[in-house]
Amino acid sequence: MTRRPSRRGEGLTVAVTGAATGLGRALAERLTGLAEVKRVIGVDERRGDLDGVDWRVLDVRDPAVAQRIARCDVVVHLDLDLSPDSDARQRSARNVRGTQTVLTAAAAAGVPRVVLCTSAMVYGAAADNPIPLDEDGPLRARPEGIVGDLLEIEWLARRAPRAHPGLSVTVVRPSLLVGPGVDSFLTRHFEAARLLVIRGTKPIWQFCHVDDLVSALALAALGRVSGAVTCGCDGFLEQAEVEELFGLPRLELPEGLAFGAAERLHRLGLTPAPASDLAYVSHPWVVSSARLRTAGWTPTFDNLTACSVLAEAVAGRTTALGRRIGRTETATLGAAGATVALLGAAAVVRRARRKKRGGV
Repeated sequence: MTRRPSRRGEGLTVAVTGAATGLGRALAERLTGLAEVKRVIGVDERRGDLDGVDWRVLDVRDPAVAQRIARCDVVVHLDLDLSPDSDARQRSARNVRGTQTVLTAAAAAGVPRVVLCTSAMVYGAAADNPIPLDEDGPLRARPEGIVGDLLEIEWLARRAPRAHPGLSVTVVRPSLLVGPGVDSFLTRHFEAARLLVIRGTKPIWQFCHVDDLVSALALAALGRVSGAVTCGCDGFLEQAEVEELFGLPRLELPEGLAFGAAERLHRLGLTPAPASDLAYVSHPWVVSSARLRTAGWTPTFDNLTACSVLAEAVAGRTTALGRRIGRTETATLGAAGATVALLGAAAVVRRARRKKRGGV
């Protein structure tokens, strides 16, 4: 049962991991302004700059976190590494072990609720996906890359209440996240000179602004929603609408060429994301936000304004297959650097094969 603040001024004590920066900081700041929240505890490896937050400086993978969150009513775990540029093994170890430690620590400390944040990507992107997806629908994503980390976190979220009776876990799953500080394989897709489209697919786009995700997480922290919760703007945009907004032409390629080149380049360590991530720019994974709406949540951004925020954020950047291109490389590749990189994928693979055969 959700604890409710009494009329005598009592309120919830909420711990937020990763509270010094990014999404965690934004949520901690939001919570300090809510009447229902009595105290906000910020857990991070360094002290943040927010007033009104009690700081606990430690790594969330440290079992001592149990002592630091004792007597909390809820823990919101946002200390995740989702950067496309991070070492994959180190990132995965941090994300999975950190979540496991927080869940175990919460149970040991008698904290009744934990809120996690993953992504609607865990449903997978497929041509036969319903629009919108059922919040309780199957998680069909391929367990690769960052999505693999998120699926592991989802598994821990399902397992924790069975392993620790009395502990409830809410998981918030946003659609394509945009806004200040957001940098992902999907946002980098829009940094290319042309927008890749797999021939025969009809991409549709649903966004979620970080401000709306913060308000959704705040509702989850207050216990207004539970279980699996999706979060996104109303409806979606067609590919042509996105191309017009960004002012970018499309690059249409056969599925076999695009996926084959992306897979080989990823294996060679030239791109950060697995080829399976191309599904998210090809097939639908639109969510309903039904449970949030029932709780009174309404997004302040629509898809058009959220997409405009993304367009402004990525202006002037150049990315090829998820890898950020620096100034020197941009000068070498020219304005169509990302397109050239994609069309040259087969040549890169051929050169790698020749070197391998020649023992060079």
